[in-house]
Amino acid sequence: MSRLLIVVDRARDWAPYYPSEDVLTFDQYLQFTAPASSRVRVINLCQSARYLSRGYYCSLLAEARGHHVVPSVITLNDLSRKGLFSLQLDELDASVINWLEASGSEIDPASDEKNATHEVRIRTYFGQAEHADLKPVARALFDRFPCPILEVVFRRGKTWQIASMKPGCPADLKGKEQDDFAAAFDRFSSMVWRKPRTRRRYRFDLAMLVNSEEAMPPSDREALNKFEKAGRKLGINVEQISRRDYMRLPEYDGLFIRETTAIDHHTYRFARKAEAEGMVVIDDPVSILRCTNKVYLADLLNNNRIPTPKTLILSKDQKDSVEQVIRELGFPAVIKIPDGAFSRGVTKAEDEKSLRAGLKELFKQSALVLAQEYLYTDYDWRIGVLGGRAIYACKYFMVQGHWQIYQHGGAEVDSGGFETMPTYEVPRNVIQAALNATRLIGNGLYGVDIKQSGNRVAVIEVNDNPSIDAGVEDRFLGGELYTLIMQEFLSRMEDNRRR
Repeated sequence: MSRLLIVVDRARDWAPYYPSEDVLTFDQYLQFTAPASSRVRVINLCQSARYLSRGYYCSLLAEARGHHVVPSVITLNDLSRKGLFSLQLDELDASVINWLEASGSEIDPASDEKNATHEVRIRTYFGQAEHADLKPVARALFDRFPCPILEVVFRRGKTWQIASMKPGCPADLKGKEQDDFAAAFDRFSSMVWRKPRTRRRYRFDLAMLVNSEEAMPPSDREALNKFEKAGRKLGINVEQISRRDYMRLPEYDGLFIRETTAIDHHTYRFARKAEAEGMVVIDDPVSILRCTNKVYLADLLNNNRIPTPKTLILSKDQKDSVEQVIRELGFPAVIKIPDGAFSRGVTKAEDEKSLRAGLKELFKQSALVLAQEYLYTDYDWRIGVLGGRAIYACKYFMVQGHWQIYQHGGAEVDSGGFETMPTYEVPRNVIQAALNATRLIGNGLYGVDIKQSGNRVAVIEVNDNPSIDAGVEDRFLGGELYTLIMQEFLSRMEDNRRR
């Protein structure tokens, strides 16, 4: 169970807002105790955040008690160090600069000097700004300095810079500012305004990160609903969240990422934050790091003697890359960028001309490119592995007339057929290759792609975020597949609580 507390200096500081039993004064918070098994989140809205002030002690005590507090002591300390946020803004969206220019001119209209100094003062609320043009900078500042209310001064000499930032408090807000703050708080944590949600009766809360706009998500809507249903049966409230819910992560006991992952991406930041908060997380950041870059994965598998297609790592500055591919792999050969997914960024070179053209195009995207021997099979095995054991198996067949299981053609994506079967019907060497490969990655949920030609088995890649769609990967196990995954979360969250 999780609880949100709002801490203010005096009860009247919260008077303009909707009454809530979760609002405590600083003195009440000093006396507050919570059950050892509960997760407590604190929004520190005390008036002063100076060193050794009430606001400072509120965040300090929250951290000492194991509560998750915004702002943290680190954030308060960072905000006291001007050098950390004296940032040039010339690389921001032009709309931000234009807005600052216009607002600065309004503040100082008499100044006609070329390098005149203009100041613009704004408040942001949980990463939200009143003016739409400032939303990018407000969000960026909140991600870097998570603070409920930030008072920001922009100053322009030769360029625009952030001259100062300090925490604000609700007691300083008037009129429309109170409305803006309340709306931002509502978006940030709607449980403040409403009756305790039914999820509090569950033993655990699990956040499932999804992206409703993703064209090819790891799980379709029906599968996501089945995860929720399986979780409820086990006493887990599974709630779908989006990238906007980054700061809400501490409300949960675990994170299940059901959005395609990448290193330079919010999915990786979510995984890192969840791990730092001591939550159970699948996919964990180490698995994302090891699986999403095929250069790393190829080297890892090769050094540990996992059977794979013969693979070369080619550098953009390498002079004989074409010759090496011809000499060591021959034609056809497969070339791919390190971080492609769903068959994107993968090309088959049939001859030297297509190889040169393919490498030229891929090197525009990456300094390193992988080249692999071409192994044609009618299908690829996909073995789902969770916690070191195989839980499902599929054959993904190639698109008719194509050499991959996906064929991208503009906005349309074709895929081949599939066959789902029990793991005990899969050849033993295929299962063993999958388990051996995933042991090098971690103890999470993986989908291992394997080619089998006669007695030869070759691991193509290990996916940290495997597809689980209704009617495909669950064709044999049905609802039991979702239950197996939720049971793994349950076991790990129970272990966490006992520590």
